[in-house]
Amino acid sequence: MSSVVTKPARPRLSPRAMMRRMPVTVGDTGDFTKSMGLWQLVALSLGGLVGAGVFSLAGVVAHDVAGPAVLVSFLIAVVGSGAAALCYAEFAGMVPRAGSAYTYSYVALGEIIGFMIGWDLLLEYTAIVSVVAIAVSGYLNYITHYIGFDLPTWALGAPGSGHGHKVDVFALLLCLLLAFLLSRGTRESARVQTGLVALKLLIVAIVVVAGALHIKTGNYSPYFPFGIGSAVSGAALAFFAVYGYDAMSAAAEESSEGKKLIPKAIMISLGIAAVVYLLVCLVIVGMVNYTDINVSSPFSSAFDSIGMGILGLIIAVGAVVGVTTSAFANMLAVTRVGFAMSRDGLLPSYFSESRSARKVPTRVIWPVGIVSALIAGFLPIRQAAELTNVGILMAFIVVALGVMRLRRTRPDAERAFRTPWVPVVPLVGVGFSIWLISHLAWVTWLRFVVWLVLGLALYLTFGYRNSTLNKSEA
Repeated sequence: MSSVVTKPARPRLSPRAMMRRMPVTVGDTGDFTKSMGLWQLVALSLGGLVGAGVFSLAGVVAHDVAGPAVLVSFLIAVVGSGAAALCYAEFAGMVPRAGSAYTYSYVALGEIIGFMIGWDLLLEYTAIVSVVAIAVSGYLNYITHYIGFDLPTWALGAPGSGHGHKVDVFALLLCLLLAFLLSRGTRESARVQTGLVALKLLIVAIVVVAGALHIKTGNYSPYFPFGIGSAVSGAALAFFAVYGYDAMSAAAEESSEGKKLIPKAIMISLGIAAVVYLLVCLVIVGMVNYTDINVSSPFSSAFDSIGMGILGLIIAVGAVVGVTTSAFANMLAVTRVGFAMSRDGLLPSYFSESRSARKVPTRVIWPVGIVSALIAGFLPIRQAAELTNVGILMAFIVVALGVMRLRRTRPDAERAFRTPWVPVVPLVGVGFSIWLISHLAWVTWLRFVVWLVLGLALYLTFGYRNSTLNKSEA
């Protein structure tokens, strides 16, 4: 007697199946070492929140857009970011699982939406790491020049960023160094991040205190030189300095009490960052008339103008430390998003397998490190920056919508933190994100659409069929 072995039929594409949702009660898989306490999580979040915004962006907004009313711009940005942060905090208290907005949208809005948000974040976070590394490289070049050591011209920047430039060596090496640090384990890398954030805040405090002693109240007048509308528009630029908490939420599984600690860490870190930015805004426009601010090095130039040039070197060191912690937070986030998507079957399982005794996703870390290094080394900062922003804002929108949906469909689900004034707060986050998206250049949208089309093709040919939810249903 012979038997015929038939292959299982390939599942048919079904719009309904594409909207299947990960359970809210999904459990801990034990894939990560539980080594992050509250202050390690706060430090990771502050690493993303307090960076280039302190050392350059506040001066740019004041000089180009808002004048002394830069304080108003940052206040509006903090309110908009806070609305999104409250939504992230509710999800973190419900689903303390790696992946951040990818996981939250998978739980609330369905598989294909979760995949597209995750796919989008893979590009956004990687590009942010590259942009930040290029910014750090500029400060490192300043420091090495100050001490009398200059790299050859060809190593100072990417092709097109300057005459004779061929590769940005510092930026490329920094990306690889961050990948190495992450591969050493969560406990070790969290300690380094916490130490660097503490040093960064100390340097910011020195700058604020020293600058406050040289404030001239006349520099605050006129307060709205470009009109109130310009101060509101300045919030669109300021916003990109105050959303780093989303990167921390991607590390939810690396805390033993993620449900309780991550909402607290989000609120604490955003509160600290808000105070830091408001003090920085007051000092920079108080020290120097907004028309005289040097947008490339606001604080260094401000202290030079009052005969305190030695602080310029301290500020450069602070900028290197501060912006590096931002790159670290975003690289950790992208590796956790990639790992989570692979573990859920939406990307090849190779990336969620780890032979490391330290329980870190090295098979995601090193590809991210190498790709970000290539972008940082061979693309000018403007081209690299054009890869960012849309995805983060889209993630904010789906997280806010997800909070409203789960309040309606799963009102009984356990929530360690509840977003207040639903649906008002989520709708504020959605409206603010849509407003910011409307300010982005068309080329940013073009790259975004191309990347989404590639992601959709990958989902339809691989992710849909290999999804762990699809296999469990089968």
